[in-house]
Amino acid sequence: MAESGDEPETGATNLDRLNRNIKKIEALNTRLIAALQRREVHEPGLHAPNPSLYSRAYAAMVAEMLTNPAKMLEHQVSYWGKSLKHWVEAQQALSSGELRAPEDRTPADKRFSSPLWQSHPYFNFIKQQYLLSAEAIEGAVNDLDGLGPDEKRRMAFFTRQLVDLMSPANYLGTNPEALARAVETEGQSLVDGLENLVRDIEANDGELLVTLADRDAFEVGRNIATSEGAVVYRNRMFELIQYAPRTETVHRTPLLIFPPWINKFYILDLRETNSMIRWITEQGFTLFVVSWVNPDGRFADIGIDEYVAEGYLEAIAQVRAITGEAKVNVVGYCIGGTALAIALGYMARTGDKSVRSATYFTTLTDFADPGEVGVFLSNDFVDGIEREVADKGYLHSHFMARTFSYLRAPDLVYGPAVRSYMMGQAPPAFDLLYWNGDSTNLPGKMVVQYLRRLCQDNEFAEAGYAVLGQRVRLKDIQIPLVSIACETDHIAPWRSAFVGFAQMGSRDKTFILSESGHIAGIVNPPSKGKYGHYTSDGPLDDPDSWQAGASFTKGSWWPRWRDWLARRSGAQVPARAPGGPHHPVLDPAPGTYVKAGSHGR
Repeated sequence: MAESGDEPETGATNLDRLNRNIKKIEALNTRLIAALQRREVHEPGLHAPNPSLYSRAYAAMVAEMLTNPAKMLEHQVSYWGKSLKHWVEAQQALSSGELRAPEDRTPADKRFSSPLWQSHPYFNFIKQQYLLSAEAIEGAVNDLDGLGPDEKRRMAFFTRQLVDLMSPANYLGTNPEALARAVETEGQSLVDGLENLVRDIEANDGELLVTLADRDAFEVGRNIATSEGAVVYRNRMFELIQYAPRTETVHRTPLLIFPPWINKFYILDLRETNSMIRWITEQGFTLFVVSWVNPDGRFADIGIDEYVAEGYLEAIAQVRAITGEAKVNVVGYCIGGTALAIALGYMARTGDKSVRSATYFTTLTDFADPGEVGVFLSNDFVDGIEREVADKGYLHSHFMARTFSYLRAPDLVYGPAVRSYMMGQAPPAFDLLYWNGDSTNLPGKMVVQYLRRLCQDNEFAEAGYAVLGQRVRLKDIQIPLVSIACETDHIAPWRSAFVGFAQMGSRDKTFILSESGHIAGIVNPPSKGKYGHYTSDGPLDDPDSWQAGASFTKGSWWPRWRDWLARRSGAQVPARAPGGPHHPVLDPAPGTYVKAGSHGR
């Protein structure tokens, strides 16, 4: 209906709108073809597991059919029985003369949150049959013998990917919410969705990456990453940011944070209300943060040696020079913590006592069980990455972003794609998702060393990792340590983080287990009163035994860590302004490196 004061719509009006939309679609198709032609050719091994995985699974299934046919028939008969029962129930519901669905005993699933999935007999039938089929497929794979544990885990993962892809919610003809939206808007939602699709492909040079957050809603340094500070040192590997104090006095020993170089550091400084950087300065610490460079082909020969020498050791030296202190406290987050542990091992082997204590956030150092990410650590993918970086010199950021997104595909791939491309909705103005989409490239040499030597060969936890002429081991690290892991972390599983941490040589080790995942469990300000944490004075022998004996505390672990850090940070001294006589301010925080490649800017 026309709004009050508008002319009523007529057939001619609707036809004009239809013709305009057809012209828009024609223009968008032209743009789409042009965008797809810009897509670079990449190593095929980056996109899917080697087909031999499926061949071996098929061979194992055939072998089971020959040796244990009863087992296979049991799966089939169970599936047929459930499907037939579902069909009969649907027919009985329709025979009542009412347009209603049969009883729905399927579990809640946010992909099917529209009431039409429950009430409409057609869409409910499709949904229930999909869930029955998904259960049957996954059950058959999980019960498949004849595959090794790693192959079975990979087969289960990639089967789950195919099952998720085939969800009826992902297709216009079987998504009642998208169809209703198209009717309500007379097709405008589909035109808007196509425009969103074209825009995403254009923004990613022919690759399809779903935009998770409104790119225009945020700007680094304007409304996110706004804590006051300055770049006080810069080399080819990083910018060193010193943050302005928020107290009149500070602890003598400065604190230096090494974030992961897979993502940008400002996850720790999104907004004032959840900024760890701001909170740390409010607790009376002199805070420095490393902002890593976003590498390109010029960094092809940069390996972990360079990250340790020109990154970790250099940053520590510069913080000591700026503050005049002999020692610093350090933090490493994710891979930033893995490389920090390697650097600390090197410092121990060479007698360098510049670090007083170290904190690890969601850090793996023993990769015997890397968790869900392990499905991408087999030779088919790693060989493909090695060939890709040999050709290009670096691994493009969208490959890592895609990898982590598919670990949570319904939430980070298909759900956003449905809303954007089928419903025609604009991405939300969500700072965390904006950061998630602002990922970085990885130097070719470094990524191969990390995947081969640390992940596949697990050198650091086993034979020792060779860095800068020294072979370092976990037991070499003997300074006071604290590790914070997260209970539902799908990138750095907490039990694996625990196992590596337990092997470190320090007698002063504290392990904290936070609720929630890789980001929310770390960026968990006390003011929110949200996720709690577990602690224990018991031995670090076994993760499950440790958790069983641990005490639970409501709320953030930040205050507990502050108290731990304060005891290792010395007396109070007058607050320090950023920079110094030999370290002039180069740029205001958040610096220039963090903006390189930021969402196409």
